[in-house]
Amino acid sequence: MPAKAIITIFGASGDLAKRKLYPALFRLFKTGKLADNFAVIGASRRPWSKEEYEAVVLESIQDLVTDPSQAQDFAARFYYQSHDVTSTLDYQNIRELQSQLNDRYRADNNKLFFLSMSPRFFGTIAKHLKSENIIDGLGFEHLIIEKPFGSDLESACQLNEELMDSFREDQIFRIDHYLGKEMVENIYAIRFANPIIDRIWDRHSIHNIQITLAEQLGVEERGDYYDQSGALRDMVQNHALQILSLLTMDKPHSFSKHDIRAEKVKVFQSLKKPGPKELANDFVRGQYTANQDLPGYREEPKVNPDSMTETYFAGVFFLDSDRFRNIPIFIRTGKRLAEKATRVDIVFKQEETIFAEDLEPNILTLYIQPEEGISFQFNQKIPGYDFTIQPQAISSFDRPEGPEGYEKLIFEALQSNSSNFSHWHEVKASWKLIDKIEHSWQEDQSPLHLYPAGSHGPEAADQLLAQFDAKWIW
Repeated sequence: MPAKAIITIFGASGDLAKRKLYPALFRLFKTGKLADNFAVIGASRRPWSKEEYEAVVLESIQDLVTDPSQAQDFAARFYYQSHDVTSTLDYQNIRELQSQLNDRYRADNNKLFFLSMSPRFFGTIAKHLKSENIIDGLGFEHLIIEKPFGSDLESACQLNEELMDSFREDQIFRIDHYLGKEMVENIYAIRFANPIIDRIWDRHSIHNIQITLAEQLGVEERGDYYDQSGALRDMVQNHALQILSLLTMDKPHSFSKHDIRAEKVKVFQSLKKPGPKELANDFVRGQYTANQDLPGYREEPKVNPDSMTETYFAGVFFLDSDRFRNIPIFIRTGKRLAEKATRVDIVFKQEETIFAEDLEPNILTLYIQPEEGISFQFNQKIPGYDFTIQPQAISSFDRPEGPEGYEKLIFEALQSNSSNFSHWHEVKASWKLIDKIEHSWQEDQSPLHLYPAGSHGPEAADQLLAQFDAKWIW
């Protein structure tokens, strides 16, 4: 059944809205997930008219349009409100417009608010939504917020308190677009729909898990933001640890948002907090330097020329759980690496062999982006007179194209399905861990390993795995 709601986008003139949100909403419209009973209010500081706003929306979806009349019908549902986030009068105008649109489009008083702007405004907006009775308890009222959710545990707690003054936890949808990717969500199916996999998904069979989020690009125009964030906060605290939780959660009682969230929260709470020895040995930070025609990080626009911010992170994490106790889970992420790739490699233990040669381990690989697929490496005899064994891979990349991440997650928020969004307990636990690593770097000035742009990262990341009798698969 098509969703019914009035969707309000704060930051309607921003880059995220144009690149991701409007195309995502249009895809939902084309597939019938949004139909007659929805409209969009765009709120931003620019003094646009409705006609100017419609033109912006049409431009943002032009590559998706197959029927111009359909696109015009879609854009006509967008209404603009020039807005100052601190102005009480502007919120009152939004309330009036929302009431009119709810009646016109018969949206059953359902409201979805998407905060597509700086997190420093999140608390202010939430406060005014409540004080000006825009949230009135009629229909569902959901708030989608973008990362970063704080910059450390203290700021995250403060932000959460501000939001909880106006919204309940079950109304807050902390979006992580990685959780909307088809192959990330497919982890549920791979693990829990295949008994043969489920039986070997534990410490008795798995040697190590490797999560890689590699980016080929540098910081580009985000230098001022990135220099205050770094790879650990930008990628590990949210994307990488969320993937870790799906890979290591216990089987939920049911495939419901409540049971899934309960198991994910258990993972975050069971992440082992590293002590002084682990903080010194188990985490690597790096920064890319110039290489041929590629600039170094410190030469990028808006970056401090003396910056010590890490553009690369590699580390090993452990869970205090029966299923994965003592199994190393390696995470690495970085910018200006040799290739763009998000993937997971599950490396299985080798048993004692009857053959004269050493055998390669069995490896299950999940390819998340830019290509999507699965492969399994196993050993087999190659044709010939000699009995020679080599690793071979069975791969499946023939997958129909699924919905884009934002498209999927927005629809799930409209359906009140929070399975693929971050719960506050997950965010809180992850910040506790990330803060420990950050503080150790600040206190003892852990070495910043340099690596040339376009490489696979610093050698220290390879040495890290060698401590655990492992090596990077990719």
